[in-house]
Amino acid sequence: MQGTHEYDGADRNQSILIDINGELLPREKAVVSVFDSGFVLGDGVWEGLRVESGTILFLEQHLDRLYEGMHTLDFEVAVSKEALTNRLYGALAANDMHDGVHIRLMVSRGVKSTPYQDPRMTVTPPTIVIIPEYKTALPETVEKGVTLFTVHVRRGYSDVQDPTLNTHSKLNCVTACIQAAKAGYDEALMLDPHGFVATCNSTHFFIVRRGELWTSTGDYCLDGITRRKVLNIAAAEGMTVKERNFTLTDVYNAEESFVTGTFAGLVPVREVDGRTIGTGERGPVVSQLQSAYRRYVADYIEGPGRLHTRSQD
Repeated sequence: MQGTHEYDGADRNQSILIDINGELLPREKAVVSVFDSGFVLGDGVWEGLRVESGTILFLEQHLDRLYEGMHTLDFEVAVSKEALTNRLYGALAANDMHDGVHIRLMVSRGVKSTPYQDPRMTVTPPTIVIIPEYKTALPETVEKGVTLFTVHVRRGYSDVQDPTLNTHSKLNCVTACIQAAKAGYDEALMLDPHGFVATCNSTHFFIVRRGELWTSTGDYCLDGITRRKVLNIAAAEGMTVKERNFTLTDVYNAEESFVTGTFAGLVPVREVDGRTIGTGERGPVVSQLQSAYRRYVADYIEGPGRLHTRSQD
């Protein structure tokens, strides 16, 4: 089980070119220093980007979140959003990639003079890595869905480690994922410090409850781009949408459930903690939102996204 991130396309990824600080390198030579802040401390931020029809979906929002994260962590960034956009599309062009691609964009603080946490020990500009891979969510995952297990690992307060920052330091989510996997489930469902449902270890969580669409308040999870798109799409579809506190009692008694993420879009949840959700099949609300989301993506590709691809021609 690999949850929402199980994919097709691995065989083609052995010969990809990877961009490290603007230099394209074959996979086997794409390496960073053992003194890099990302390796030594997990001191970095990242984005997952989806490519369809030659377009990086919702790139503007992803770059905004990335640069806000770098600003929060006080990175000395010398690369503009425009220059980074050119690097992203340049990596796609070098690999002749147009569709069914997932990009991991990672930025660490840079290389250190010695392995120590103080940012003042950093002696280079930030390290920027772009890994484009062929990755397509399995059709059965999108149709049949995944199973979740509620773990003891909580999403914490922002004064401990801000859960809204998309940092390399993902140990909180990794330990949650381990517990869920050991229990035989696809992914972890995580609660907030008050016992309300927060999010999953790598996706955002929704339920259909009493005919309404519910998700968490967002106080204890990443400000997910797909999450926000789905909330807006659902409202446009005439659904009652609520960002609110709710408990596992609400989850177990939900009519439907699903998770969202950049990689697979919307994926149904058929089971939580051994409890079948609704009928255990993809329900009408999930089906409606999956179709509406695909239409939204198509409109973006032909509209705002087309401006980026044309600028690369």
